Amino acid sequence: MTTHLHKRIDDLETQLAFQEDTIQSLNQALINQQLQISALEHNLGLLAKKLKGMQPDAVASMSEETPPPHY
Repeated sequence: MTTHLHKRIDDLETQLAFQEDTIQSLNQALINQQLQISALEHNLGLLAKKLKGMQPDAVASMSEETPPPHY
């Protein structure tokens, strides 16, 4: 009976080690994703600022337009 118990304990220790490794890997993936999200948010903020600073329309205003040739 003790041999069976030792095998079960060894199996549980192996499972625990595997689970700890999996948790560590998932934690690292989560950290990497958060860093990527932060970088994307920063870049999106810069892009939004740049867009706000641009002219709202690429067409010149009526006062800047030259009159048509028939005028």
